[in-house]
Amino acid sequence: MAEMGSKGVTAGKIASNMQKKLTRAQEKVLQKLGKADETKDEQFEQCVQNFNKQLNEGTRLQKDLRTYLASVKAMHEASKKLNECLQEVYEPDWPGRDEANKIAENNDLLWMDYHQKLVDQALLTMDTYLGQFPDIKSRIAKRGRKLVDYDSARHHYESLQTAKKKDEAKIAKAEEELIKAQKVFEEMNVDLQEELPSLWNSRVGFYVNTFQSIAGLEENFHKEMSKLNQNLNDVLISLEKQHGSNTFTIKAQPSDNTPAKGNKSPSPPPDGSPAATPEIRVNHEPELANAATPGAALPKSPSQSSLPAVVVETFSAAVNGTVDGGSGAARLDLPPGFMFKVQAQHDYIATDTDELQLKAGDVVLVVPFQNPEEQDEGWLMGVKESDWNQHKELEKCRGVFPENFTERVE
Repeated sequence: MAEMGSKGVTAGKIASNMQKKLTRAQEKVLQKLGKADETKDEQFEQCVQNFNKQLNEGTRLQKDLRTYLASVKAMHEASKKLNECLQEVYEPDWPGRDEANKIAENNDLLWMDYHQKLVDQALLTMDTYLGQFPDIKSRIAKRGRKLVDYDSARHHYESLQTAKKKDEAKIAKAEEELIKAQKVFEEMNVDLQEELPSLWNSRVGFYVNTFQSIAGLEENFHKEMSKLNQNLNDVLISLEKQHGSNTFTIKAQPSDNTPAKGNKSPSPPPDGSPAATPEIRVNHEPELANAATPGAALPKSPSQSSLPAVVVETFSAAVNGTVDGGSGAARLDLPPGFMFKVQAQHDYIATDTDELQLKAGDVVLVVPFQNPEEQDEGWLMGVKESDWNQHKELEKCRGVFPENFTERVE
């Protein structure tokens, strides 16, 4: 009996979802043909345009910041190799050998400290900032669907009222559905009308904080690196003086106003001895006391729990559910119409009967919409791989989910 009851609930849910999709599709067609009016809100549409612009700018900034970090890492490796070469060619009886080795160690520490602080004070803040957008984007899309439901209920109620033969029972039920649809839409609409302008205004403080942090860290890094370079130069000048008869030196002569490429070449100390090598103090505390972003605190990002890195991930054919045959891949045991796989990057709580509820890490098999007109922008249709493997029933398990909560893996 319990099983029959469960099947009845499932069947009812499927029927309800199908009816809702059909109603939305019909409403959209009528609106596109100009046979039904569409509720418009120009102020909200402007907020959505600002939101999309802000998301695009933030995504680009995150990408460029990761490229910058990759370049810092590459420069660190190149500098390390160069110093290793100097250590190898520096003969044991040459003066300043220990000082040169100490300078190389401090150089390595300085690069590592610089990269870590960029991650902590810029990239993590960037990830936190962008962590706000997926949830709001899905709510904007859902608001659009609820607006279609509201318009559809309104048109249905109006048609019953203007019918020649009125059915009071149907009119009362239609009015009840209209009030319900209006309430759901307006609750979502009010929340977004408050959040979107606030998010848009927060961008200024965020950009200021991000670029102040980067500029301050880079300025301090170059100051400390300049000291190391000056001391290395002093060590080499001392070596040149003691072995002057056996050297052939070509020196660049920068002008007073134009900095030379690479290390500067200041005059040697009066006594000709190498300068003392400074100790590098590595401090992971923020350099800028006033670097906090003005305004409300940003929500946590899923990536805040671990240090982000520039990672290139390669997914094997086995993960994607394929068998490599050399000339092609044969798909095994996949739902009809299967297009590709995605993996949830964040949890998503379903707020409608036709939506999938996702946990970070869930794999979803994406399939096409039965009616392309039903697909809303930013939403995909699919079935969780675990549900498909257990039930093998597409109609029972499939649902829509926000694309921006996932990442394609096949």
